[in-house]
Amino acid sequence: MVDDSPIRGIDGGEQGALFPDDSLPDELVGYRGPAACQIAGITYRQLDYWARTKLIAPSIRTAHGSGSQRLYSFKDLLVLKIIKRLLDTGISLQNIRVAVDHLRGRGVRDLARVTLFSDGTTVYECTSPEEIVDLLQGGQGVFGIAVSGAMQEISGSLHEFPAERADGGELDTPAAADELSQRRNARRTG
Repeated sequence: MVDDSPIRGIDGGEQGALFPDDSLPDELVGYRGPAACQIAGITYRQLDYWARTKLIAPSIRTAHGSGSQRLYSFKDLLVLKIIKRLLDTGISLQNIRVAVDHLRGRGVRDLARVTLFSDGTTVYECTSPEEIVDLLQGGQGVFGIAVSGAMQEISGSLHEFPAERADGGELDTPAAADELSQRRNARRTG
């Protein structure tokens, strides 16, 4: 269960370090299932199960029959990484599902301000230092997941994985100029 207390915002902060030019990742650029698994640290079996049970479905392109490829956005990758961390700490998939449903409606910028805490049973969302202090004053043991930390990990490793645009357009990244990408593009156009 996610704590639904009123959310108090915090000023600026983490997002500037992630996207210094004040831009967000291109919403049409995504990563196929195998890359999403490596980025999030999960198995393909987990990814497939979570997509089929709608825990986290790819927001750019879903699979439509045999041979089609799912395409996961930056936000999807972030949620996958958070799910993995919550699972690693022993949170039940049922409670993770509630937390993910709560986070799903937030934009990437809003997620950068969130720290998730759990006592092993309940997942709490904190968006300000005051909320964190209030939660910790209860005296019980909790662990926390700073979403901005997960964002930085993902942002730092994305260049290692092949990305593609959902509309078939060219990527504006140096990775698009590598030899494998050039061959793929030549096959598509030729």
